This record gives sequence, structure tokens and C-alpha cells, in this order.
Amino acid sequence: MTNLPGVSEIRDAAAAVLPEAERFLCDLIRFPSLPGKEKEAREYVARRFAEVSDVERIPLSNSLRQDEDYADPVPGIEYEGRFNVRAARKGAGGGRSLLFNTHIDVVPASQGQERPFEPSVDGSVVRGRGACDAKGQAAALFTALLALKRLGVTLNGDVLAHLVVEEEVGGNGTLAMTRRGEKADGCIVMEPTEMRILSSVRGAVWFRVVCTGKPGHSGRAGDTVSALKMAIRVIEILEGYHARLLAASRGIPIFDPFPNPMPITFGKLSAGDWPATAPARATVEGVLGLLPNKTRYQVMDEMREAIRNEGDEWLREHSQLEFVYRHDAHVLDAGHPLVTGLRECCQEADGAGEVTAMTASCDSWFYNNQLGIPTVVFGPGSLRFAHSNEEHIRMDDIAQGAVILARFMERWCGRAS
Repeated sequence: MTNLPGVSEIRDAAAAVLPEAERFLCDLIRFPSLPGKEKEAREYVARRFAEVSDVERIPLSNSLRQDEDYADPVPGIEYEGRFNVRAARKGAGGGRSLLFNTHIDVVPASQGQERPFEPSVDGSVVRGRGACDAKGQAAALFTALLALKRLGVTLNGDVLAHLVVEEEVGGNGTLAMTRRGEKADGCIVMEPTEMRILSSVRGAVWFRVVCTGKPGHSGRAGDTVSALKMAIRVIEILEGYHARLLAASRGIPIFDPFPNPMPITFGKLSAGDWPATAPARATVEGVLGLLPNKTRYQVMDEMREAIRNEGDEWLREHSQLEFVYRHDAHVLDAGHPLVTGLRECCQEADGAGEVTAMTASCDSWFYNNQLGIPTVVFGPGSLRFAHSNEEHIRMDDIAQGAVILARFMERWCGRAS
């Protein structure tokens, strides 16, 4: 059994396998793995990770819908016959275990994004849907494990990975893995962070408000109630609530540098079928962030109260607020060994290593809050390009991320003697 070499040798090993990592990523981008349609991508990931670890296909079940933390922004989606991938690289024994999580599902193509599932390579840059969020993360982890294999390295502790579905619609894949009770001494959830270490992550609630009006012809305005105008009023009320919530959430040091670390976003508004008719129904959907000073349940109650107290009588009686996804913030002390150790490895490999907070949401809370596994979010690529028509990642960044991860595996899990 060999000790892990220094950073320069890891870097050389990662560079040697980078063409294979690029092929892995481009192959994976070609699968249009939208929620519920990840079968080919799942099979590909299982097959390729079997080259560097033991692999299990963990079946999913429709019983997941009964879980309190199930997210339901895509009604009617089926789980029977689908699976997550669990990879395990068994250690020699006596070391700490390290768990990774990333996702293989993607959001739909953005406006102006032509041929999103046909990867293009320009020098070191790979473009396509999922390039950074988060198929590039799976590629970086694959590269790290492949480099370790090339170097003949044996670690003391186990290295585990959850490669999951449905992160983009609320984390149902990770929820299913969480309910299996995985144990580990530390966890890295891989998302594009520009190699910054995100030790705290805001929470979020996804909401849907359905308003019902009194439809009628534009010539009978006094007899009609426009559901569209009701929905606009709901937006105004929730904007006001967000402003108050933001003011009440100041004083949390890791989040305070951000002007708006827990924004409200209204992503969908649907109403009406004719310009001269007051619509009978309108639906507004969005997401509201929250920080550690509030729980998801408190925010949900306060949103209900705001609509009840600030809407008129018709709105109060003819609107329904639903929550399709909700999770708390996750916080890990910046002095935790998982954070400080990863930062040291970043510095050795010339990575950013800045410790800060994530102002988006991800699956980290499942591990940190529900399983009690210290968790950070980390990975190559930039969140600025995720979900956009400019989504891309640099293979140089994947290589650097792989070097950092391999080095940290050695530090955290220990070397076999």
C-alpha cells in the first residue's frame, strides 16, 4: 500500500486523466436528464463510477411522496423504477469517512440556449446544460478518484458518494438517501462555488398561491373580480413581508456581507385567456429564502399571516397558499476541522479557499441538519452561469478541484501505512 504523493504528483495524475474526465462530462451532458427523465444519465454514472469504486443502484419508491420533507413542484412524477447511485471506495480501516453528494438532474434549457444537450468544447471550456450544475461536479469527483487509482493510493477511511436525482426540484433524491440513515464523519455537497467553501447555506420555501375571482366581460367591471389583480396584490404583500424578514435577519456575520442573502423570486404567473375578460383564476409561484434566525415553519406561518392581514376580504376568502418545497438553513462553524482542513488543501493547490455563505439553496441541510454530519458546499465552476444560456465550466477548474478533493481525502481519511 502506498502513501498519497504530494500535490505536484496529484496534479500530474489529474492532468493525465483529464481527457477521460472531459469525455465523461461531455457524455453526461448529452443525456437530457430533466427531473423524471434521468434513466440514461443514471446508468452512465453507475457504469463509469464502477471503474473507481463499488456501486449500488438505490431504488426509489412512490412512498417517498408521504415524507414530510417531500418537495412537489412537479406533480405526478413517478419514482418506481428509478434509482440513485451510491458509490463506495472502501478504506483500509481506522480513518474518518468522507461522503460526497452531487446531482445529475438539470433544469430545462434557457431562452437562447441552442442545442443545450450537445456539449461544445473550446479549448478548456465545456459548454452545455449541466456543465457546471452539476454534471461538472460529478466529473471533478470522478477525476479525483481516477487520479487516486492511477497513483495506487489506499486510504484508511471510506470515501462515499451519493449521485442523486431531483436536486433541482427540491432535493427528493437526497431525501431518499437521507432516510436510509447514511453515516459519515464529514460531507461535501458539490455545487459550483468557484472553489470557495460554503459553510452556511440559506434555507428556502417554494410557494404557490392560487387566486379565484369572479369572471366577466370588461363592460361589466363592477360585477367582476379579476383573479389576476388579486395575484398582483399577493405579490405586493409578499414583497413587503420579504422586506421585513430581511431587516429582521441582519446580524448573522457570515450572511451580512450580502445585500440580499435571502431574496424572494416570483418565477411564474398564469392567468386569463382573453384580454377583455376578467379571469376566474390566477396562479403565482415563487421562492423565498430564509436565514438561520427563522425556521421554515415560522416563515410559512408568517407568509400566511401577511396575506390574511393585508389582503381584502375577497382575497382572504378566495386565495390558497401552498408550499411545494421547504427547508431550513444549514450552518457549520467556520472553525470546524472539515472547513479548516479543506481550506488548507485549497491553499496548497492554489484554489480560492475563501470561507463564506451560500445565498442559494441546495441539499446540504439534509446531511448537516437531519443526519448530523458536518457538511460544507464546494466545487469548481461558477453559480453565475448555472441555469443560464451561458452555462459552462473550465476543464482546468475541474482538474484543480479534483486535486483539492484528492488531497483532502488523504488528509481527512488518513493514509494507509
